[in-house]
Amino acid sequence: MAVGLLGTAASGLQAFQRAIAVTGNNISNANTEGYSRQRVEFGTRPSSFSGQGYIGNGVNIESINRLFDQFTVDRLRDTTSTSSQYETLFSYASRISDLLGDPDAGLGAGLEGFFRSIQDLADNPSSIPVRQLVLSEADSLVGRTRNLSLQLDSMRDEITNGLGTVVNEINSLSAGIADANRNIVDAMTQGAGVVPNDLLDKRDTMINRLSELVSVRTVAQDDGAVNVFVGSGQSLVTRFLSSPLEVTQNGFDVRRAEISIISGGSSAEITENLTGGKLGALLDFRDQMLNPAANALGRIAATLAFEVNRQQNLGMDLDGQMGTDMFSVAEPLSAAHVANTGTASITASFDAANIQNLTTSDYSLDYDGSNWTLRRIGDGQAVPMTGAGTAANPFRADGLEFVVSGAAAAGDRFQITPTRGAAPSLTMLLTAPGDIAAAAPLTIGEATNANGLPTNGGSGAFALKGVDGNFSALSTGITFTFDAATNQFNYTGDATGSFAYVPATDSGSVFTVAGISFTVTGTPSGGDSFTAAPNPNGSGDNGNALLLAALQSEKTMEGASTSFQGAYGQLISDLGTRARSAEITAEAQTALKRQAQESRDALSGVNLDEEAADLIRFQQAYSAIAQVISVADSTFQTLLNAVGR
Repeated sequence: MAVGLLGTAASGLQAFQRAIAVTGNNISNANTEGYSRQRVEFGTRPSSFSGQGYIGNGVNIESINRLFDQFTVDRLRDTTSTSSQYETLFSYASRISDLLGDPDAGLGAGLEGFFRSIQDLADNPSSIPVRQLVLSEADSLVGRTRNLSLQLDSMRDEITNGLGTVVNEINSLSAGIADANRNIVDAMTQGAGVVPNDLLDKRDTMINRLSELVSVRTVAQDDGAVNVFVGSGQSLVTRFLSSPLEVTQNGFDVRRAEISIISGGSSAEITENLTGGKLGALLDFRDQMLNPAANALGRIAATLAFEVNRQQNLGMDLDGQMGTDMFSVAEPLSAAHVANTGTASITASFDAANIQNLTTSDYSLDYDGSNWTLRRIGDGQAVPMTGAGTAANPFRADGLEFVVSGAAAAGDRFQITPTRGAAPSLTMLLTAPGDIAAAAPLTIGEATNANGLPTNGGSGAFALKGVDGNFSALSTGITFTFDAATNQFNYTGDATGSFAYVPATDSGSVFTVAGISFTVTGTPSGGDSFTAAPNPNGSGDNGNALLLAALQSEKTMEGASTSFQGAYGQLISDLGTRARSAEITAEAQTALKRQAQESRDALSGVNLDEEAADLIRFQQAYSAIAQVISVADSTFQTLLNAVGR
């Protein structure tokens, strides 16, 4: 009886000693990242039969369990990935929003100053200091535009470097997870299937860190290993093998970084499939905010240059010469894919007549063997084109022209980046104040006699609106004479013809003759005449300056639906909205991550109060079972003494 009692007590001592050790290990790792609390599971040893019934033989430790729930951990990983993604996205989004939206350094102030100086010129067109101010404000506007573009380009380099850093971290973690898989499988093999809790914690910690960098999905294997997938199912870790990611060059643009995965000795680009985490945030920011912002800035620069140049060319400078371009910008960028097999090349240019239709999109021009298709890169939607792609009849779409030369092969692709190069290339061409074409190239008004007095008898009036690209300098002028019988103006001189004018219905209408646009109002009498003549006073006339100043509010962008400043305001508004959306989402995901972490900690985290209570409970049990040992020993000694007598 004493011998059985001693064995029972010894099993209890051993069990509670190990329980105390496990509890001590929990307490020691209370602040260890990723540690999961462990718990000893006790089980009764098989009892022995006696004449009075079955008598117990003590206790066994059946297992040391890791308190863990896969659903809770998966939720924590998902929220960690999303939280990291939007925190990173908000950080970059707020920077670009603050950069372009700065009231002092942004483009809005530059546009305002430039057009204000032109309005001052319209008030005093002969003033050299005012003309010099226009050149200074124009040069400042160019400087602002180029500086903003430089800042965006620097941010793009930062994103590229960040992608390389994140990829290196991902590769390091994926290699560590593969090694952990090997160690876990080896440990389970040696331990006859017993799970190595500490190794599982170490692996889960690495997977959690990986989820901060990119969204991952895990699949557990029967032998204890776990496979890790990214993107749309690309295998990052398969048991003991990790497939590293690498930063590669885009097939069109060597400066654009793409992410590829190396598997089986080959590399496959998976950029479009990667989401979540810091990596997903960097890619989203670059493709959804940074590049569109650079394109939008370039679109404003290109449209501004074309519209100001157009109006400048229709005016007259201080020397009585027609105006020349004030600005220049680079033509759209085009690039062939490295995998193209044909000899074709694409030359892209701006369609000056439809410059208002420019968008912020980049495009791909694809050849299927018989037809060319233009697609927006952002959404892959086809864009209708006109023309044949020849120099005489180029493809035209969205304010662009494309000329194809050489022989294309089926499957050849070209990328068109219309406006991104415009902002950094914007250049000021005028240097002399007198070259600003503030004057209209002609005057238009009613006929006068030799003394300069009006001779018309009616109330009709002509008002010059401006000239267009069809205007050529007048030599003698054009005379318009009203025929009351037919209600039409007949004109002679540098141009001949007639146009109908019914005072009751046409007063206030705009007419265009030989590239000259003018408004006719009132009721002229028969024989009343009006003359469009060369302007001899370029120094004092402000006709073209007024038209230049009017460009500030004219709807010259977004398909003639908004102005320069309106388009810039839309850009700032869109960036601000995206930044605020990222901030709100980041805050929400941080709260969800905190809840998921609390759920995980409630189950797997170490509660020191609970561990202290367990320690006392196990210690008391150990002390009590030690007393059983003492009683068993005393009983055994009594038996020995009795037999000895």
